[in-house]
Amino acid sequence: MPWSPSGFLNIALNDAGLPAAFNADPSEHWQDNIWPLREQTPWDISTDFPFPRSLEYDVTEGTWLRLDVHPKTGEIIFDILGDIYCLPADAYSEARLGSGLVSKAVPVLLGVPHDSDPHFSPEGDAVVFRSDAELGVENIWIKEWKGCEKSNVRPAHAMANELSYALELKDKEDKLLASGVKETPERKKRRLLREGRLDARRVTNETYRWVSDARFHPSGSKVVATKWYTSARSLGAGEGWEYDLPDVTGTSTTIKAGSGKRLVGRTLPVGWPPAYYGEQQVGPEQFIWWGNDSLIYSKNVIDTNGAWTYSKDVHKGIYSIIAVNLTSQRTVTLVDAFPGGASRPELSRDGRTLAFVRRVRDKEALVLKDLETGTIRNIWHGLTYDLSVVSAPMGTYPSFAFTPKDDDIIIWAAGQFHLVPLSTNELGERVLAGEPKVIPFTAHIEKRLAETRTAKTDIREVETADMQRVYAFHELRVDESGEKAVFQAAGFTYAQQVGENVGAQRVPALHPTAPYYSPSFVPGTSDLVIHARWSDVNFTTLEVANLTSGKAYELTGLPYGRYYSPVLCSCSGRDRKIAFVRTGGDYLTGEIVATAHSGLYLGELTLPSGSEATKTSTIAVKNIQLIPSEIDTDDMLHTQLRFFEKNKKLLVQEPRRAFVIDIAAGPDEFGDFTYETLATGLTSDELVIPIPSPSFKSKTPAAVVDFFHVYYVPAAKPDDPIWSKPANATRGLTRLSANGGHSITWSGDGSKLFWFLGPWLHYVEVSKLDVCTKEALRDTTTFGIECTKKHPKFQEIVVEYPSDVSRLKVEAATFAAEKFGEEARENASFFVIANATLVTMETGDLKADILRDAVLVTRNGEIEAIVGVHDAVIPYGATVLDVEGGYVVPGFIDVHAHWNGFDTTHPARSWEMETFLAYGVTTLHNPSADTVLAFSERFRLERGQLVGPRIFQTGTIIYGAGASSYHADIVDMEEAKSALIRIKVEGGPSSFSYKNYNLPSRASRQRLLLAARNLSMLCVPEGGMNYDWDQTYIVDGMTTIEHALPIPVLYDDILTLYALSGTGSTPTHIVNYGGVMGEQYIWANEDIPDNTKLRRFGRHDILEGLSESTARPKNSYQVFNTSISTAKMVQKGLKAHIGAHGEPPIGVNYHAEMFFTKAGGLKNYEVLRAATSDAAITLGIFDSVGSLTPGKLADLVVYPPGVDLLEGDISGTRDIRFVVRGGRVWDATTMTEVWPVTGRREPLPPLNAE
Repeated sequence: MPWSPSGFLNIALNDAGLPAAFNADPSEHWQDNIWPLREQTPWDISTDFPFPRSLEYDVTEGTWLRLDVHPKTGEIIFDILGDIYCLPADAYSEARLGSGLVSKAVPVLLGVPHDSDPHFSPEGDAVVFRSDAELGVENIWIKEWKGCEKSNVRPAHAMANELSYALELKDKEDKLLASGVKETPERKKRRLLREGRLDARRVTNETYRWVSDARFHPSGSKVVATKWYTSARSLGAGEGWEYDLPDVTGTSTTIKAGSGKRLVGRTLPVGWPPAYYGEQQVGPEQFIWWGNDSLIYSKNVIDTNGAWTYSKDVHKGIYSIIAVNLTSQRTVTLVDAFPGGASRPELSRDGRTLAFVRRVRDKEALVLKDLETGTIRNIWHGLTYDLSVVSAPMGTYPSFAFTPKDDDIIIWAAGQFHLVPLSTNELGERVLAGEPKVIPFTAHIEKRLAETRTAKTDIREVETADMQRVYAFHELRVDESGEKAVFQAAGFTYAQQVGENVGAQRVPALHPTAPYYSPSFVPGTSDLVIHARWSDVNFTTLEVANLTSGKAYELTGLPYGRYYSPVLCSCSGRDRKIAFVRTGGDYLTGEIVATAHSGLYLGELTLPSGSEATKTSTIAVKNIQLIPSEIDTDDMLHTQLRFFEKNKKLLVQEPRRAFVIDIAAGPDEFGDFTYETLATGLTSDELVIPIPSPSFKSKTPAAVVDFFHVYYVPAAKPDDPIWSKPANATRGLTRLSANGGHSITWSGDGSKLFWFLGPWLHYVEVSKLDVCTKEALRDTTTFGIECTKKHPKFQEIVVEYPSDVSRLKVEAATFAAEKFGEEARENASFFVIANATLVTMETGDLKADILRDAVLVTRNGEIEAIVGVHDAVIPYGATVLDVEGGYVVPGFIDVHAHWNGFDTTHPARSWEMETFLAYGVTTLHNPSADTVLAFSERFRLERGQLVGPRIFQTGTIIYGAGASSYHADIVDMEEAKSALIRIKVEGGPSSFSYKNYNLPSRASRQRLLLAARNLSMLCVPEGGMNYDWDQTYIVDGMTTIEHALPIPVLYDDILTLYALSGTGSTPTHIVNYGGVMGEQYIWANEDIPDNTKLRRFGRHDILEGLSESTARPKNSYQVFNTSISTAKMVQKGLKAHIGAHGEPPIGVNYHAEMFFTKAGGLKNYEVLRAATSDAAITLGIFDSVGSLTPGKLADLVVYPPGVDLLEGDISGTRDIRFVVRGGRVWDATTMTEVWPVTGRREPLPPLNAE
């Protein structure tokens, strides 16, 4: 066996006969049985998804090439762009390297599957590799190895054999697949043959977790590999697993899903019980065998509290190299993380020399440690920076290898293979024997590509219509009989007759333009509604409204505060008890004013009647008292209150618990009230039960929203949480929603259940579901939906409001009449920007796009005309703004913007939206928001309750990891369609994108892409973390990759593929994955807390939290290398975009993102193009925004004279004078409206203590 340190394998046993170093393994007490919810249905990524395009080109360099060297012949096997190639040993012979000849790499595995991590067996007769073939989850495969030339699937001189025949038919059969013609067994065999995988055998069968970097045991009979686990976060934590190998020359055998043996698990932070094991986000990885019974691996040892963190200090070190004996379980640290880290361990073939990589100042070193003497030498400083600072399932560095006689190391660096010569000193230690040499190579790249997912959306038609429509509704409540419903529709409350073909009725309000929310019916009458009114100055006021008379009453006597979920008791007569919840501060309304004494309140009031009802406009609330309760006041949007037994008890329905507070019984000696839990949910986002009845006994009917669907349970038990996971589901669980639903609620009498999906109000009489009971019990996957879907009824809710353009017309007419007289009304909607230097962004060519001495005319929210200053005829009544030669550019588009305010409980004005707009961002695209609440925010903004950019968003992410509110498996096409329909219906025409967020199965991702075609939706996946997955996103035709590829310095292989694919890039340098995030550079180099403009709009606490930052050398900021790579691709044809990730400070960081984009070598014009036209083209909205073109929406940014946008410092982009959104003009410094309502600026909530 290879050499090992003396004593390391000695096993000391304790009195129990166990190794003295033995510790209970927490993984033994944990079962990986929650995720996924459902197993994948059959799918083949190569044949069930079309790839009609092909791309071929030659490269002489590559990115992150993982390799191995044959133990006998010295051949090099490596991966590049998801294919596997081989170089003969002669490629690095002394003679060839001296000749300057370039060796041609031959392909041994090609095709749609993404193949990587090739490694030879100890005897060199087999090779293992990672592949996502078939189902699209990365598994380990093995195939027989016969040498480079015999394994070549594209031989230069084809023999008359099966391969040559298969190659002759390649183009024809590829076209058949691309056109949807099902593959026959004969065609499949030929495809596998020309791909090189006909003789490949599966080693692992993971359908959710994925496996990488397999290494042979010295016996050649098994491998160890890294198995990756996600927690609630989607970055992977590794474990070492052992897998037996099949006979590579025999027939394929079925591998049981999830089979294998855990060798090295994750350790838990101090105090964590084994039940938390699945949430540990850090684990061991990069395993290699050390003899027959020991392993060497690398591990992040800095993140010790169970949570993986960004922007760690690579110079201090992050990874250590550790060895473990599998019998004794004794571990030793072979190389400490300090300084510079230590990762990607590789052993010499005699087992004495450990090679690894580490950071040394501004260099990356190849390091050797002699395991006998302990000597460490940094032998070569020419490597590419490692990726230990990021989560790197593709490896913190590409695998490398010793040559057969241990006299060289072959390693990838800076786009090339390098031969690092070695010799031994007098102590037998290996040392550098000379200058490393490049091994020149060329490879012919052959890729099949899907069509890039594109779609166009005519937002201009929607935005310029006189009326717009609300599609997202929430806060649904119904009356006693289920005949009327009330709900919030984008900041106003409405009532709807259930089942009646009549429009929704606005609930009468004392202040019709103010936001209203949280409505409910007054029990005993369907005419009275109680709801809340919001004021950014006065906070919440409660009102009671009469739907019949139109009369509204203000509730007086309530202290200044934020209130939610007001309900009245189901008492007879006028005297009623009222309950409501007072919340503390929050993100939008601030945490400065009225933050104390949150919780449940009770009071008393008398409803007006008779003549009093017409005379008074107020209702006094008396005897207000705070009731100790267990209500979570920070999560009220999915919480409902209801009195029952008149005013004796209060039912509280939270997302995962329904309980009763016995008010009549009063508090005990400690002031606490009696609580009784009636139902619970395990992972539910909403849970509701009918009013409790004695007939319920110990079982309660309940409904939940679980994993986006609505379910009904006829008999829930409080100690048996409701769950919808197949095989573990609550008995009697019945699915009611075909495509999902939200805002579930019961009628007061408990006979009907209601929910929303977009503008569709659904309801069902639960008694009719009895006929589906048996079917629901039989159907353990979808719980009887084929039966139950026949029973719910639904009706479309139509709520419209005047668009901003409609309001602008009215306000402009008023402005013109006051300024010029009534005769000016006809031309009042003209706004003229004169004496301007326009950068139109129409053509993408600077010379054609620059217009000097220009006049831009807007009318009714659109660009009406662009003319020369001498050709302009200004109509009487028009408003003219002389910009004195200043630049005017299209409004900026933030393609990747996050913000928080959409899920704030109270409908406050948004300082976030105002700040975005103040910095010239007129269009936002959020690739991770909330399907209902974020679209509701959009409609509130368009309605005029907020000032800000246009909002577009993906809805809730389609998430692969274990967070129940987001997780989706997408196991079949029906689930894919439902996932996208849920997003589409809530946004209507303004919904055009979705986000695949690290779904581990490529089959799931492909299903979504197919479903998106029929719904005209774009795919903007979460990129950055996993280089291998990112490449499949490109090949499969996703619209963009959000975030930069995690490898900052890219080479011609991926540069060409990415740039020519049609997939766009939103690199988000601000949160660059290749190293320390760019935001820290901004924090360190700017005085953020004292920025006057930011302090005018935003929360000072956020700004002051950025007062201090860590000083870091520039080489820690890989953002600049990312920028260089992005610029290279832009020059090849890539469309890059500006996306600032919503990182604080918002606004400033959008322009910082422009700065980072420019740093890589782009011109100012190219950066501005990324911020405008290229972004609009990618998002499919270029027909409406993105350039200064007549007929497009009037979204503009106006600069003062003296700011040179094209040749000056790119930071000048933030020096904005005016911002125009849909023709409405603001002073960008103060966000005071300039036109048409001069001087208007509504107050924001009191955010700050100054």
